[in-house]
Amino acid sequence: MNIGYARVSTRDQNLELQLDALHKAGCETIYQEKVSGASASRPELERLLTQLRRGDTVIIYKLDRLGRSLKHLLQVVGDLQQRGWD
Repeated sequence: MNIGYARVSTRDQNLELQLDALHKAGCETIYQEKVSGASASRPELERLLTQLRRGDTVIIYKLDRLGRSLKHLLQVVGDLQQRGWD
């Protein structure tokens, strides 16, 4: 299953561009949140990561939507690898 993740940093920003791209990419489920990238708490991202099943593909609009920084992005990828995801 294709699973999307969309995030904007402030409540004033709009998710539509990301959502349109994720729908066009064939995402059946899209997790979305409005939370600063600097925030350590991203409940929808955590929910997505706990709901992943073997064979799922996570699709994001841009890498900066997934990780707050390069260090955080590598941590997310490392966490996925520890869970057995490639």
